[in-house]
Amino acid sequence: LGASLAEHMVPSAFVSIAALPLTPNGKLDVRALPEPDAAALAARAYEAPQGEAECAVAAIWQELLGVERIGRHDHFFESGGHSLMAVQLLARLRERCHVELPLKTLFEHPVLQDLAAELTQRQFERFMANDIDAMKRELDAMSEEELMALLAEEADID
Repeated sequence: LGASLAEHMVPSAFVSIAALPLTPNGKLDVRALPEPDAAALAARAYEAPQGEAECAVAAIWQELLGVERIGRHDHFFESGGHSLMAVQLLARLRERCHVELPLKTLFEHPVLQDLAAELTQRQFERFMANDIDAMKRELDAMSEEELMALLAEEADID
C-alpha cells in the first residue's frame, strides 16, 4: 500500500477477519468491525528514545496514542496517530518545548527520531536568533569610543 497510496492513507493497523460484517441490506456494517488491538498496529524493532528531545516527543506520543512504549524508529501514523492527534501533538510540543512546528513538519518527519531532530534544529535556530538579537542590542547601546575599544581589543587577541 505504501507504494500506491499517500503515506497518511496507509492503514496504521490490520485486523484479520473471516468475513466482512454486513447489514441486513447487504452493506458493510462498519459498527460491527472489530477494533484493532496493540498486536494489529504496525511495529518496528524497539530502540529506546535517546536524548532530551526524543524523550519529550516519545512522552507526548505515549499520552496521545495510549501506548506504554514508543521507540525512536516508530512512525506516528503507523502507531495509530491521525490528523487530529497530529494537531494535538504539535500543540503539546509548543507548550512543553516552546517551539512552533507547522503541521506539514509532522507529515514530512513522522518517525520519532526525525521529528525530534527537527524540533532540536528549530530550538537551536530560535536560540541563535535570540543571541544575535541580544548582541545587536548590546552593540547598538555602545558609543563609538566603546566600539573602537572593542575592535582594538579583538585585534590584539588575534
